[in-house]
Amino acid sequence: MKTMKATVFHGANDIRVEEVSRPHAGIGEAVIRVTLTTICGTDLHILRGEYPVKPGLIIGHEPVGVIEELGVGVTGYKIGDRVLVGAVTPCGQCRACLSGHLSQCGHGDGYEALGGWRIGNTINGAQAEYLLVPSAQANLAKIPDELTDEQALLLSDIASTGFSGAEAAPVRLGDAVVIFAQGPIGLCATAGAKLMGASLIIGIDGDDTRLAMARRMGANVVLDYRAVDVLAEVKRLTGGGADVAIEALGTQQTFEGALRCLRPGGTLSSLGVYSGKLQMPHDAFSAGLGDHRIVTTLCPGGKERMRRLLSLVQSGRFDPTPLITHRFSLDEIPQAYQLFGERSDGILKVAIKP
Repeated sequence: MKTMKATVFHGANDIRVEEVSRPHAGIGEAVIRVTLTTICGTDLHILRGEYPVKPGLIIGHEPVGVIEELGVGVTGYKIGDRVLVGAVTPCGQCRACLSGHLSQCGHGDGYEALGGWRIGNTINGAQAEYLLVPSAQANLAKIPDELTDEQALLLSDIASTGFSGAEAAPVRLGDAVVIFAQGPIGLCATAGAKLMGASLIIGIDGDDTRLAMARRMGANVVLDYRAVDVLAEVKRLTGGGADVAIEALGTQQTFEGALRCLRPGGTLSSLGVYSGKLQMPHDAFSAGLGDHRIVTTLCPGGKERMRRLLSLVQSGRFDPTPLITHRFSLDEIPQAYQLFGERSDGILKVAIKP
């Protein structure tokens, strides 16, 4: 088979399912047959022209699949192995990777070929029948036989990203944590705060479905910003401010709200992708005198990160499957994008089957 179906970006608000050339594995690479993928909020930014990618790129960055081809130098795997690949695919050898910053692979080394291998963003992605995986030795995580594709799917990005919001702060035992926005990333941040030992988790959103799911993912309290003064209520519940505020949407409003909810000495952990100007009001930042920390995190990738997340699901500590609310074929992906973008019909995450 020389061609495959793939979701190709042509320009703002223009994606098409087309027949394109099928990839083949070179040295150190692998090709997987994608058995399940999904749509991310970043894909919506791409579709809307808010996040620049080159026309002609195959988009999507959350793949589960089966190894179809192995290039020279890739060992410990065989054709037919079920694997999970992270949204960020580090080489494992550049300065950033060797310093422990795998999501920043290649940055600062001057090697354009390595400069941020991010499937569906800088190289061809996963909303397709086949995916070329670079640096396969560093990026193929075997899926335990007892786990389904749907149990593994959301680990590639939203679980890894959401958990990292709690890890990067870091959330400590007994912390009071507030999470702004309970979309898929925020819901995983909520689950991550629980796993890290927070004693009070407050989830904030204005969508009834998402608020209900926040409780399911571990929130002790949910606040509907349509009905309550969020800042006043967080201050009341925490006795003056949260230890950690996680911002999981990427807007001025949520960033500023998270900052205002912190106690002196608290940490704002930002997971948002900001497509516009971001400002920091001096009063929200206590004029720089509040001992606040602001940390940012890009989705941690690589096979060891994926292995650890798979083990969380395998052990029963985390179940991502309630977040998958809708299912489509690859041919139906334009409809899936529309539904996901409109946030209608109680949608959280979609499963796309090529």
